[in-house]
Amino acid sequence: MSRESSMRPDSGQPAGDVVAEIRTTFPTRQDAVACGTRLVEQGLAACVQIEGPLTSVYRWHDAVQTAEEFACRWKTIPFKLAECEVAIRAAHPYDTPEILVSFCRGSADYAAWVQESIVADREPRS
Repeated sequence: MSRESSMRPDSGQPAGDVVAEIRTTFPTRQDAVACGTRLVEQGLAACVQIEGPLTSVYRWHDAVQTAEEFACRWKTIPFKLAECEVAIRAAHPYDTPEILVSFCRGSADYAAWVQESIVADREPRS
């Protein structure tokens, strides 16, 4: 991991306890589970939490829309954010999917589990 990717985005301190969270929504639970499973299997995310259905109200093509959606929250490491975004966009049925990223300080044990889950999944399986 490069020095830049191992730094906390907000302070320049080591990012050993920083977990990146990616949020998005999908139109169906099936789409959300399929994308979440793919990212976890590929070692890009440690887990995904799927909630819903929920109701979203938004403006699209100059009209207010209402839709049922399923919210997803992926946990990953900052180093894997770009790959996660590419994978989410590739699997997403929306023209402009919501992709929001935040950085959270996690407990040492949880942050270590996220890191280990992603590192372990990057190794070739026999």
